[in-house]
Amino acid sequence: EESVHEHIRHRCVKLGQLLLETGENVRAIAKLTGYSKSTVHKDLTERLEKVNEALSTEVKQVLAYHKSVRHLRGGEATRKKWQQKQQTDPKIHMDKRAF
Repeated sequence: EESVHEHIRHRCVKLGQLLLETGENVRAIAKLTGYSKSTVHKDLTERLEKVNEALSTEVKQVLAYHKSVRHLRGGEATRKKWQQKQQTDPKIHMDKRAF
């Protein structure tokens, strides 16, 4: 029987490998695995470094990339939300030049 600590170590490595294989962000990895975003983030940014330094270095690069494009994804989500609202409610008029 593995200890709780060993279980956490295995989880960190599996989450790190999943992040590298899929290239998904923390939110998507959390959804895929059923763990909370907080757990996934802490495992990938803090715990993994103590368990597997090489894997941690690769994971940090992917997370840094996600952080660098985060503002772009947020803007895209807002644009899509307003487009969807405009389609469902014709009273909402959007200035296309704003996008």
